Amino acid sequence: MKSFVYDLPCPPNLSVWWNMGSLLGFCLVVQILTGFLLSCFYTAHEDMAFDSVAFVMREVNSGWLVRNIHVNMASAMFACMYVHIGRGIYYGSYRLYKVWLSGFLLMFLMMLTAFTGYVLPWGQMSYWAAQVITNLVTVIPYVGKDVAEWVWGDYSLGNFTLKRFFSIHFTVPYLILVAVVGHLILLHEGGSGNPLGVDSDSSLVRFHTYYTLKDLCGVMMLSGVVGIFVFFYPNVFVDPTNLIPCNYMKTPMKIHPEWYFLFLYTVLRCVQSKSGGVLLMFSAVLILLALPLFHIGDFEGMAHYTLCQVFFWVWVANWCFMNYMGLCESVSPWVEWGGYSTMFYFGYFFSIPLCQRVDEYLIKTIKIKDSSV
Repeated sequence: MKSFVYDLPCPPNLSVWWNMGSLLGFCLVVQILTGFLLSCFYTAHEDMAFDSVAFVMREVNSGWLVRNIHVNMASAMFACMYVHIGRGIYYGSYRLYKVWLSGFLLMFLMMLTAFTGYVLPWGQMSYWAAQVITNLVTVIPYVGKDVAEWVWGDYSLGNFTLKRFFSIHFTVPYLILVAVVGHLILLHEGGSGNPLGVDSDSSLVRFHTYYTLKDLCGVMMLSGVVGIFVFFYPNVFVDPTNLIPCNYMKTPMKIHPEWYFLFLYTVLRCVQSKSGGVLLMFSAVLILLALPLFHIGDFEGMAHYTLCQVFFWVWVANWCFMNYMGLCESVSPWVEWGGYSTMFYFGYFFSIPLCQRVDEYLIKTIKIKDSSV
């Protein structure tokens, strides 16, 4: 443990963007603890699930606090995860492919946990969002309907589905803990990257106290931000439709997932074909695995590529816009704009090799001119 944490050699120039890993670990611990407390009072039954959540909020001592922390910390966890992924893309962390692959597995497990947890209150939006998402498996040829019934545990979404989702939501976080340990082991084998993208083996520092204090400051700041939402704006990330019990006979005016899945919802809706939308939605996530194939530059990451930096920040702005469009109704012009944003989302990855080659050509041209002078 001493060599794993205390005396761990680290580059001396890690910026604040390297704090996200420790913040994610903090969020995971908080989510497991609050989730365990909530599970003591939750009832996984379609007739009692919503009432059990209301009971926690109204009757259990500090139940409102525990649930509000659980709900808002989930949003904070996904925000940290997306920043963590963005940092990995910007600084070329995907070139450590084993670490990148284990991180992708963690992201998938987090998404699975978040989706199943979103269904558990059995509110109006929870039920109908689960109805839409679970029906996506019916696009699988020949066996799609059978797979859907296997997921539901019945011929339709109902009580057996709720019990299964509760079991998954309770169990998967412990798998995430195991995966986190594997992620850290792989990271420590190859060593961490740094903002400059150069070898820093000759000037390493110990993790403690340099980065433990830095991470502690990050944890305190994140706790303060989450605390503001918990005490003053507890339902800002909760859809008002989900504050009423589900009605099997009445479909909401519009159905959408939590904010951290909205960009995928935009991708899903931009194609008229159901099969095409599902394929494109999964491709929007799986394309992250192909990032090492797109990198053909001599430098690690984008810190030395001006054109790549411009494209990256435009891509980030486009991703934020996709999240906004996921909240909008599936009508013109949002559908068309969603299609354009989706094309740019995928096009960015294919533009990386071209941008790197152009930047390297410009760097060599400037270097030749300087040497001639």
